[in-house]
Amino acid sequence: MGARMNRAGMDHARGEYGFWMLLLALPTFVLSCAPDQPVANEHDGAHGQPALPPTPPFSADSAYAFVQAQVDFGPRVPGTPQHGACADWMVAKLKGYGATVIEQKATVTAFNGRELPLRNIIARWYPDRKDRVLLLAHYDTRPFADKDDERQGEPIPGANDGGSGVGILIEIGRHMAAKAHGPGVDMLFTDVEDYGQPSGSMAAEEHSVDTWALGSQYFSRNPPEPGYTARFGILLDMCGARDAVFVREAYSMKYAPAVVARVWKTAAALGHGDRFKQETKFFVGTDDHIAINERLRIPTIDIIEFNLGTNAFHPSWHTHDDDMDVIDTATLGAVGGTVLQSVWQER
Repeated sequence: MGARMNRAGMDHARGEYGFWMLLLALPTFVLSCAPDQPVANEHDGAHGQPALPPTPPFSADSAYAFVQAQVDFGPRVPGTPQHGACADWMVAKLKGYGATVIEQKATVTAFNGRELPLRNIIARWYPDRKDRVLLLAHYDTRPFADKDDERQGEPIPGANDGGSGVGILIEIGRHMAAKAHGPGVDMLFTDVEDYGQPSGSMAAEEHSVDTWALGSQYFSRNPPEPGYTARFGILLDMCGARDAVFVREAYSMKYAPAVVARVWKTAAALGHGDRFKQETKFFVGTDDHIAINERLRIPTIDIIEFNLGTNAFHPSWHTHDDDMDVIDTATLGAVGGTVLQSVWQER
């Protein structure tokens, strides 16, 4: 996850964003489910509307296998054979699930002046529908372990930071061809998200946030079609660690509080209220959702772990410890099930 921790400090941030915690309660669906069973939509058929088909079950084991497959390629650093092989695998997998796939290829300049090949992958289900929902995650991994105590110049495995969000989305994508109702669904797998300026590497760090999330910046300037928009967007970043909890991220509350409220209520209805906390924290300096909100004006939220031990990101962040030992199927299932239900219930 390339999102940098903001140095303004948590206390200041809580004061600045505290008013976002006063949300109006929004109606949502009351859900009940058994493990590995479709989720019923209780309000189906109400007010003369036809009943929605049950939400298909989200397989955490399948999502875990998709994370493992990415890690097996090795670090997915832009411009490397491992990165290209993983991208080819993702494209083939998404096409196999019935998606129309668009690839955005360009050259971007990293913080150190190095030119990097960029390859965004866009998977679209029912692309003829103007009404859309956008899901996104980055698939590249950090080219150096700048938060580690050793081997700082070597790339990281990126199981959680990159792999987890992609694994969840591919598992959701497995069901999208069957979603014949409501808006079409787009998945954006962004590239060159995690090649940002390391902390303390340069003096002019006030501009370092611009060196992250280059793939989503490119997408926001070059959408897949003129006038592209979506009802809402959901970004997944670092969503696979054991015992992970998710607070209401402050930029999400600034740009899309109603989306946060609905997704968090869906999580609670599915029994995941212990993970999706009803509190707001300012701990993300920048991430892929910023450009989507600011340039495309699509209200987009970031589901990202807030680690109680570090008061920020998971301890494995940008270290060599970010491997499959971090990943837990219970977390993948909680996040994936919540996002799948949030998308499926859209009419």
